[in-house]
Amino acid sequence: MSGPREAAWLRIDVVTLFPELFDVPLRTSVIGRALERGIVDVTLHDLREHGLGRHRSVDDYPYGGGAGMIMRPEPLHAAIEPLRQAGAQVVLLDPAGERLTDPLARDLASSGRLALVCGRYEGIDERVRSLVDREVSIGDYVLTGGELPALVLIDAVVRLVPGVIEAESHESDSFADGLLEGPQYTRPETFMGLAVPPVLLSGHHGEVARWRRREALRRTLRRRPDLLVDADLTDDDRSEIARLMAPEEGDSDS
Repeated sequence: MSGPREAAWLRIDVVTLFPELFDVPLRTSVIGRALERGIVDVTLHDLREHGLGRHRSVDDYPYGGGAGMIMRPEPLHAAIEPLRQAGAQVVLLDPAGERLTDPLARDLASSGRLALVCGRYEGIDERVRSLVDREVSIGDYVLTGGELPALVLIDAVVRLVPGVIEAESHESDSFADGLLEGPQYTRPETFMGLAVPPVLLSGHHGEVARWRRREALRRTLRRRPDLLVDADLTDDDRSEIARLMAPEEGDSDS
């Protein structure tokens, strides 16, 4: 599950009630190779080990009534505090947190050490929030626990660690420069009557780069125009957007 700690560029600790949910994802593909090579280290901490009493209880009924159970503060404090003292940036996976974005993932990837806290049940005792440095959400919906969001965050962060994948691969990703990535093609040149755009077969790198930028702008404008507000745009980009937004010749409101 983890490589040599001395060599790890990024250490990730995960506090969870269900460490078994991480087994296969952490042994697979890019993340698995990063762990095997010791570039990244992931350590799972079973919250149940800090449970209270004979039954290792970690939850209780909410004060004031209501449905479901709330995670008690004592086990979470016992699990989190040693990680805080060791210098980890503590991240709570929570629907009320800031949205996980590419800039946030890049920031977390450079932190050196992260501690991810996975909630369960109806939530955590509010006092536990004072133990965390930031709260992160992967979207405006509710899951049964923080384990899947933690895996999403791990995947988003690990691939940005130097040496895990080629830098060029993630520097051109969607959202890396505030835009969606444009269309991509591979063999065959024609499939189901649809051909690869000729510019991609031209061997003209400058024209290919311009085409890709234009198509990224086009796709972002059509699918996620909200991203253009904060995107890093050049004057040429703005001119291209204006052209793309202009009505087609012959269009009429009549």
